[in-house]
Amino acid sequence: MTEGQQRAFEALWPHYGITLDQGPLPLASHFGRQAPVTLEIGFGNGEALAQLAARHSEQDFLGVEVHSPGVGHLMLTLAAQDSQNVRILQSDAMELLRHHLPEASLQRVLLYFPDPWHKRRHHKRRIVNQEFTDLIHRALKPGGVIHMATDWEDYARQMMTLFSQHSGFRNQAGKGTFSPRPETRPMTRFEQRGERLGHGVWDLLFERLG
Repeated sequence: MTEGQQRAFEALWPHYGITLDQGPLPLASHFGRQAPVTLEIGFGNGEALAQLAARHSEQDFLGVEVHSPGVGHLMLTLAAQDSQNVRILQSDAMELLRHHLPEASLQRVLLYFPDPWHKRRHHKRRIVNQEFTDLIHRALKPGGVIHMATDWEDYARQMMTLFSQHSGFRNQAGKGTFSPRPETRPMTRFEQRGERLGHGVWDLLFERLG
């Protein structure tokens, strides 16, 4: 971590950071209000999450990320833009989904450019699997949406297959169809660099059925 990121943990973690205790996470208590909650899994340096929080002060955002430099970077950004509607977990996302999210508590889940584990022997480490689809279905409110994006086509097709096979979801773009990039997804520097290199990006939006 940079010195600034280290200082962010000392000064800003008490405001933005939350920890997982036993049982369900009391979201309204942590945010101090009742509002639609978006979860971003693996936010990296937090660039997209900070943009969304600044655009939508009427909504609340929960970010989960294991890497300390990214957490520190996001806290510095949030403090600079005076965002009050974000809370951060430095934790394993599957632990959160399995044991700490109340049922039907989220309006949206964002999974932008997760680690593709591109070697075939590592595919089993990818976060999107059958258990993941079940846990996301449980966490979303009816009508809630998971939005995934990846620049690895084979991972995109794996996501499409798993969520299409789940009876509790509807593909907002139509069966087997990838979505055009929604304006609601911020364009990050990571993606802009990929575009310049000619990388494709695949977006998937699946809605939880009632």
